[in-house]
Amino acid sequence: SIANLMAGNGVLLKHAESCTGSGLLLKQIYEEAGLPKGLFTVLLIDHDQSDDVIAHDKVRGVTLTGSEGAGKTVARKAGEHLKKTVLELGSNDAYVVLEDADLDLAVETCVQARLFNNGQTCVNGKRFIVTDKHYDAFVDRYATAMAEIKMGDPMKEETELGPMSRVELRDQLHDQVRKSIENGARALCGGEVPDKDGAYYPATVLVDVKPGQPAYDDELFGPVASVIRAKDDEDAMRIANDSRYGLGGGIFSKDEDKALKLARDHFDTGMVMINGYDIATPNLPFGGVKNSGYGREHGGFGMKEFVNAKAVSVLN
Repeated sequence: SIANLMAGNGVLLKHAESCTGSGLLLKQIYEEAGLPKGLFTVLLIDHDQSDDVIAHDKVRGVTLTGSEGAGKTVARKAGEHLKKTVLELGSNDAYVVLEDADLDLAVETCVQARLFNNGQTCVNGKRFIVTDKHYDAFVDRYATAMAEIKMGDPMKEETELGPMSRVELRDQLHDQVRKSIENGARALCGGEVPDKDGAYYPATVLVDVKPGQPAYDDELFGPVASVIRAKDDEDAMRIANDSRYGLGGGIFSKDEDKALKLARDHFDTGMVMINGYDIATPNLPFGGVKNSGYGREHGGFGMKEFVNAKAVSVLN
């Protein structure tokens, strides 16, 4: 919304039904800061009404942050009316531990990458692809670290993992874990719904993850890590790209030049972190490829998504 307002566009925001409060607070903050009323409007509406908003003549573009399925629905509706879209959708981001990786850094970062926001961001690390050289040591240390994560009340200082946003989403995640195990995966820690009130799910590590399992093919939107063995660096990059998604990803290597070349030339994804984890940087373009969507937010690219170039010629 900030980029569009800076570009001179008015914004209509339709939040998910579960989190309209943050949209209303944002409107209040903008207007208290001096934004003229009506330039940023929060719409408390359902999906049928939002279809009518997309169709309205005054709406010139549509952007969605959400699931792959929601993206297809919105793109189809916008396409009916020849409206431009920018879609930032789901992913199963791969973090690749190469043969020359710093194992201490990789383990620590991959815990953070999986559990940030209780595992509920589009750019969480979700698949951790580890070369054969490091696989056994990584799995042992990673599973130990994840098993020690303290789950509990998010308002308490000692808590390291709070509940997920909704019980039905927790149950959907557990169903994906269960189906992965039924198809050959193993849970080294977690993997069970705890007996406590709230949408809690423990930090979970799955190994023996292979194609045909939700843990390999799909997005697991919660604190569940899929660890995948690769033969070598080349095989690790092949597995990283073996996905219908491509939003973010990461590479661990002590050779930064090699990692930069792999990120630039071989990693089929919209953003790559090298030897670390981050969610978004306002001055860098944010977005994905393949079923993770198209177009960019943030940075100069994001500023230009919903403006139009106009050519004016003065002819003698």
